[in-house]
Amino acid sequence: MGDNGRALRRLGKATAITGAVGAAGLFYASVVERNWFCLRRYELPLLPPGSRRLRVLHLSDAHLTPGRKMLIDWIRELETHEPDLVINTGDSLAHKDAVGPFIDALGPLLDRPGAFVYGSNDLFSPQVKNPARYLWRTSKVDYNKRRVPDLPWRDLGAAMTSAGWLDLNNHKGDLKANDLTVALAGVHDSHIGLARYDDVAGPADPTADVRLGVLHSPEPALLSRFSSDGYQLLLAGHTHGGQLRLPFYGTIVTNCGIDRVRARGLHRYDDAWLHVSGGLGTSPYAPVRFCCRPEASLLDLVPAS
Repeated sequence: MGDNGRALRRLGKATAITGAVGAAGLFYASVVERNWFCLRRYELPLLPPGSRRLRVLHLSDAHLTPGRKMLIDWIRELETHEPDLVINTGDSLAHKDAVGPFIDALGPLLDRPGAFVYGSNDLFSPQVKNPARYLWRTSKVDYNKRRVPDLPWRDLGAAMTSAGWLDLNNHKGDLKANDLTVALAGVHDSHIGLARYDDVAGPADPTADVRLGVLHSPEPALLSRFSSDGYQLLLAGHTHGGQLRLPFYGTIVTNCGIDRVRARGLHRYDDAWLHVSGGLGTSPYAPVRFCCRPEASLLDLVPAS
């Protein structure tokens, strides 16, 4: 066999190996890691001395479609961790028939005190598009072109409020959880221009045992206003933790104004703590996660020393 033949064989082997590695990576990202759910835990000393612990369950970005049984079952099992308060920071839906399955997933969690805001994908159904566009542009551009909601967001909100959960979309309120008074304020999704912080602006209730700010997209301008008004813990989602992360580099893009380092997890932001959930789901048209397992979080708020 001549040199050209041997070169062609080597090229063929290299191509086959590259294809096999790519197929294995895609299988891992779309089948294994996408369904490898993770419960993260944190402890924060935010409560007055002598208070009881307040366990907050933070859910976000389920992007649920009716057929995702593993995700639905996993969310239902979170009740076993006995949270005192449940916060849902939006993007619960990804299909017009997903309200029933999502409420079924919450199950007994709806019997606990809770609050929620919407994300853009609770109003607008996902569309087929090239996910690589997020490397150079924000999805906000797409929503600016499509202003008529086509998902049953009102039915979703009605199901949660009928269970006693607070609707914090440009609203504020308070509730009792584990005999503690929790002051809350929230905004609708800034990613589609619906956040109205002026509707909730002003100092947080100083008599409350703890003060929480709730929003879908962690935009710095909003985070700073919550912090300035005295909210101690800010809860957001939207970023999916990057959804695709690189070893030794982390989040590639955040799809909002938050910096890459704070695209997932617990960090300081101005005078507050910020927890950004990496979220539970993906768009049905980009069903992959890599180095970024789907997650919910338990934040144990304990007395400050």
